Formats: sequence, C-alpha cells, structure tokens
Amino acid sequence: MKHTAARTRRAVLRATTHPHTAPYTTSRGPGRGRRGARTWARANGAVLRLTTRVQEGLQEASRRPDRGDISTTTVIIWVAAVTGAVLIAGTIAVVIAKYNGKLNGL
Repeated sequence: MKHTAARTRRAVLRATTHPHTAPYTTSRGPGRGRRGARTWARANGAVLRLTTRVQEGLQEASRRPDRGDISTTTVIIWVAAVTGAVLIAGTIAVVIAKYNGKLNGL
C-alpha cells in the first residue's frame, strides 16, 4: 500500500480527534472557546507537518539508500586530525606556562 501525504494527514487527524466531538469544539483541549480550538488546530498542524516530513524522509531513504553519507574512514581521519591539533596546542600551552618566567627576561 502506497503512503501518501493525504493518507498520513487523515491518519494524524483521525488519531488526534476525539471520536465523540467535532473538530474545534470548546470541549477539546485545555483552553476554552475559540482560543483553545485555535491552539489545538495549530498543534494538529505542527504534528501534521512533522509526520509528513518524516514520511517524505523515509520515502527518500527507501528510494535512494546511498545518499552520500559520510564514510567511517572520513570520520576516523577527522577525529585523528582534531585530536592531533588539540594535543599540539596543549603541548605548546604547557611549555609556555612552564617557561613563562624565564622567557620574560629575554
């Protein structure tokens, strides 16, 4: 069965709507009157956008399994480079701190 944005939207609305009340009634949610209904409508819209975006991402991942993700080798090289740079900077800081008094007289 093919998942579409419309089907996802219907499923979200069905899951978030109480079965005994119509949408946007005052009995839904913590607020009273139209303000509570607007808050719930805004929340439903946010959930709808989020679920639609996740669904599109999953469809894209299933359509193109190799999306150019960073390889393990690249990550290892970057971690080694950053670690080396931090070690060099730390060594320089220790040497300067150790000999700071002696370097002032030069």
